[in-house]
Amino acid sequence: MRALGYVLAGGQSTRMGRDKALLSYRGATLVEHVARVVEGALDAAQTGAAVTILGDPVRYSQLGFPVQADLVAGCGPIGGIFTALSLSPCDWNLIVACDMPNLSSAGLRTLLACSRHSAANCLVASGAGAEPEPLCGVYHRRCLAALDRAIRGKRFRMKNLVRELEAEIVPLDGPVLANVNTPDEWLRFDGQPG
Repeated sequence: MRALGYVLAGGQSTRMGRDKALLSYRGATLVEHVARVVEGALDAAQTGAAVTILGDPVRYSQLGFPVQADLVAGCGPIGGIFTALSLSPCDWNLIVACDMPNLSSAGLRTLLACSRHSAANCLVASGAGAEPEPLCGVYHRRCLAALDRAIRGKRFRMKNLVRELEAEIVPLDGPVLANVNTPDEWLRFDGQPG
């Protein structure tokens, strides 16, 4: 199965106080780290894997990955997913947020493997004791119509959308979906102020 990968980096990072995608992590930025994890998941599934960062091209173009601005601005993650599915030539697309440093290529490969035999419109991950995470999922292009309706109706809550799409939930081991939104969360995660 051929799939493409997308990393959502279009958020405002208001609680962090600065762009969390550009936080320094493991010798790179956080968004680069997550993009490499996504790339690793796709490499196992295909050759010529491609990962695109969805965000501000001016801000992220120097990171070595293609960057695409949202086709419809101001919609939050729904706008990013809509952009990915609008531009992708692939039916299935792996889409994750840039603020989950514990993601692993193995976990993302699990999501991709489940999508091979699924009749669902999308598959989203759930972690240990956590609710399903819509920003770590595999989305089929047939979700586009529902995304378009949500955008037109200004219904931007991802959790409501994945319920509407009747997403299949895929459990992943460990705290892989932990995200960082504030300086305190980042300090607890990374042990450094940034």
